[in-house]
Amino acid sequence: MGRYYADIIVDITHEKLDRTFQYRIPEDLKEQVQVGSQVQIPFGNGNRQIRGYVISIGQEARYAEDKMKEVISVDSGELTVESRLISLAGWMKKTYGSTMIQALKTVIPIRQKTREKEERFILLDLEEEEAKRRLRLYEEKNQKARARILKGLIEKPRIPYGEGLKEWKTTAGVLRTLEEQGVLKIISRTVYRNPIQQEQRRMEPLEMTEEQNRVLIGILQEWEGQNRTCLVKGITGSGKTLLYMELIEEILQEGRQAILLIPEIALTYQNVQRFYGRFGDQVTVLNSRMSQAERFDQMERARKGKVQIVIGPRSALFTPFPNLGLVILDEEHETSYKSEVTPRYHARETAVERARLEGAHVVLGSATPSLESYHRCKIGEYALFLLNSRYQEARLPKVYSVDMREELKMGNRSILSRQLQAAMEIRLKKGEQTMLFLNRRGYAGFVSCRSCGHVMKCPHCDVSLTVHNNGKLVCHYCGYETGVVNQCPKCDSPYIGGFRAGTQQIEQVVRKQFPEARIARMDLDTTRGKEGYQKILQSFARRESDILIGTQMIVKGHDFPYVTLMGVLSADLSLYASDYRAAERTYQLLVQAVGRAGRGALAGEAVIQTYHPEHYSIQTAMEQDYDAFFQEEITYRRLMGYPPVSNLLAVHGSCENEELLDQAMEYIRRYLLRIRGNEEFQLIGPAAESVAKVNDMYRRVLYIRNQSEDQLVQMRERLERYVEINRGFDPIYLQYDLNT
Repeated sequence: MGRYYADIIVDITHEKLDRTFQYRIPEDLKEQVQVGSQVQIPFGNGNRQIRGYVISIGQEARYAEDKMKEVISVDSGELTVESRLISLAGWMKKTYGSTMIQALKTVIPIRQKTREKEERFILLDLEEEEAKRRLRLYEEKNQKARARILKGLIEKPRIPYGEGLKEWKTTAGVLRTLEEQGVLKIISRTVYRNPIQQEQRRMEPLEMTEEQNRVLIGILQEWEGQNRTCLVKGITGSGKTLLYMELIEEILQEGRQAILLIPEIALTYQNVQRFYGRFGDQVTVLNSRMSQAERFDQMERARKGKVQIVIGPRSALFTPFPNLGLVILDEEHETSYKSEVTPRYHARETAVERARLEGAHVVLGSATPSLESYHRCKIGEYALFLLNSRYQEARLPKVYSVDMREELKMGNRSILSRQLQAAMEIRLKKGEQTMLFLNRRGYAGFVSCRSCGHVMKCPHCDVSLTVHNNGKLVCHYCGYETGVVNQCPKCDSPYIGGFRAGTQQIEQVVRKQFPEARIARMDLDTTRGKEGYQKILQSFARRESDILIGTQMIVKGHDFPYVTLMGVLSADLSLYASDYRAAERTYQLLVQAVGRAGRGALAGEAVIQTYHPEHYSIQTAMEQDYDAFFQEEITYRRLMGYPPVSNLLAVHGSCENEELLDQAMEYIRRYLLRIRGNEEFQLIGPAAESVAKVNDMYRRVLYIRNQSEDQLVQMRERLERYVEINRGFDPIYLQYDLNT
């Protein structure tokens, strides 16, 4: 078999992850040394021994044998959280394709170089009687400063350092002298930033329904048995959050910790309110709006046992809890759980692997599960639990669809159908709230010529430019700006202008139609600030707005009891996107949107405006019939060989030189054809990406389809080695995406 060598890191601070050292693995340790193992190694010139972590194992020596040292031993006993995270990084590298360093930098929290903030306190270090005796002595000797300090400490034995200096009108030198005499002591402690506002109040737990209790018992029994991943398919408003809390309570009682993943920063506000109300200071939050220092502080609080529950989006999965017991993915179907940078991991699959390494549990929740998760329930890989009733007997909203083609025939050119306008008028009179959802951004969408069809595009990114109300055409990929055009640059026609509506234009239409209404808008432009989401949602929750207009972030997981109307504008905008998941995405979006209405005691309704009311994704969304949708969609996937019934590996290539990129992707195609042998691999492409150019980088994609995920991983590994040894690929940036 030959010799084996281990690449080892000795410092897992983020900036030093790429400093690795190679050691020989002795014959008697071959079976024990694995990726993630903690090992003792000789280090430096003397007899110094230190602990290191194995990040890869191979048979190729990078240094001369006579100069290479051997691993001394493998640490026995329980693995540290760092070791388990390194093992997880190894799995991510193998499954999704990346370097080990890229994977490590994904799972290891960034250690902030800034100085830690400290709090200092002054404490009385004498018994009361001795303190009074010493005070009399100071007074007799007319040592006024010392007497003033000691008298203050007798009255208040613990005081913040700065407050003491100010109150006693003294100096640091006097305090040091008293500390040396044993009169007082000065202590300090590291202060971690707490992102949760302290006005959150504790609340009594809500009472579980019979249905929720049944699901809770079923999940706990599953944990004691097979411990499969559990999927909770609960209709919107069925109380999945309350169920999550009860499951977390069970984990905390075992002395273990929990991670709750949410798909959007916008959901953090209400989730933190609920969980902080139940669990208090045991909860913290992570999100991308926080500074690196704030994020690292929360990671350290988790590592040191200062908090037991972390709420946050995808990256919170790597919280370094020492005894992780549970990972929950709320709204598990959301696309934001898939990373867009290498390694292009999916939080769902990665959570399942982390739970396996930690001996923990995974619970997924959604009203509209991903086809992958539901399919795994059907074949017995996951355990399925159903919540079919809304909490406290709230009713699902009545849903209506409006054919916008008919509206146009009837002379209505407004963004709002007549039925939606009438429903909004009723809500305003009743003092109830309305949400209007549009899955677009900007002022008036893209600009096109009605004479020749030319569309104004970004010269760098090959995407349409969007009109903003500052009079600019803006690219939302690279930020390129240019002025508004009044004449088509291709055919000179004056009939050129905006097409489709953005949230700002909808806001203007609604303000004109309902001048008395208080209107709020929530999209990327209005939530750029650190607390932009929270301010808008808090205001809407306090009923300071009658109508909330927004993009996808307003339809996911929010719970406003006075919202009784949801208007879905351009419902099918995503229906014919160049993505085999388009129908699934549309169904999920519509059901989630409809589910925002009527969540309290008041009955709700939803109006779906569409140009394709006959499509099965819209029909089943109106009925909230997931099983009917699943049967239609899985039949289509089976017919076309798409996931989850088959597996798909995408090879994404990008380069500044288009000709070189096309040549490289063709070489990759030929290599894959050569190595596939008798296996039933199907190659699709290479072809231009849907956005073929971003920031002056041309983009191409090649798809490989096969029934076996393992065989796709093996083919990708062979392709990686082929690319690595051929220097012609050096200018090409390649990424691999499994079941994209």
